[in-house]
Amino acid sequence: MTRGRLTNARIGVLMGGRSSERDISLKTGQAVHQALIRQGYDAVAIDVTDRLHRDLEDQKVAIAFLSLHGPGGEDGTIQGFLETLGIPYTGSGVRASAVGMHKAATKMLLAAHGVPLPAGTVVRECDRSSLAKVLRQTKLKLPIVVKPVSQGSTIGVTIVRRRTQWKEALALAHRYDPEAMVESYIPGHEAAVSILGTTAEGPTVLPAIEIVAPEGFYDFSAKYQKGKTQYLCPAPFPPKVMRHISELARRTYEALECEGAARVDFRITPRGRPYVLEINTVPGMTETSLLPMAAAHVGIAYDALVERILQSALDRANRFAQVVPKE
Repeated sequence: MTRGRLTNARIGVLMGGRSSERDISLKTGQAVHQALIRQGYDAVAIDVTDRLHRDLEDQKVAIAFLSLHGPGGEDGTIQGFLETLGIPYTGSGVRASAVGMHKAATKMLLAAHGVPLPAGTVVRECDRSSLAKVLRQTKLKLPIVVKPVSQGSTIGVTIVRRRTQWKEALALAHRYDPEAMVESYIPGHEAAVSILGTTAEGPTVLPAIEIVAPEGFYDFSAKYQKGKTQYLCPAPFPPKVMRHISELARRTYEALECEGAARVDFRITPRGRPYVLEINTVPGMTETSLLPMAAAHVGIAYDALVERILQSALDRANRFAQVVPKE
């Protein structure tokens, strides 16, 4: 007996867009679209341009599956646009998306919830701050990490180990955002914990993955060049550390009031002390992405994972129906 589909409504898989993560978004979107088609859903792939409103109307899209990464896709912008049209969408809402994309806003919120974070500050493009001034004010020591406040996929990130790298690192971060985050570099291990949430079941924390990148830096190339990085799932950390980072991931997800799928990234010291770096509210779904990898480890195949994420849009559709007054 064939299992029934969750919905007969037409699903628009929104991908591409204009961010620096466009190519990765297209890969995510194409993979998601094919998974929906395999399961018999009425799904169409839509490359997001300034024609989006017309494309949604022409294609008669009733539900949006968001496969957009970076600014414009996971920062609350597209989420707010879809809400004005009354089109339910996958993943987190406007507020959680906006806060999650802005690393400084995320840190402020998580600090209030007692989540351990790297020490740091924000340097605006107009500040022209010297390295000496920043180190003095923050009491940081080299090495430090410099990155755009609102970017993903490690774009614009530099580990500054020498004073001569400061100006170039700051200029690179400001190329992508007028605000740059400057943080202490946490030596040790890199890890990621993915979460799946539905209204009925609440958030499910998937197994942590340790990321062993070449030269210890999980940059854009290490993320997306197949075979370049080693992924250990589940991460070979002591049980106490695994429980701790799973709980911190859940607390981060709930503090931002996320929905659907999300991924929390960590640095963990050699002594096992974890620090939350950021949260990704539209995790990648490519063949090298961490969310599908963690899901597969607990028996959730790729197509089933796509359906689990689709459920977050259906949950939102039910809420939309509840707030729209009946005629």
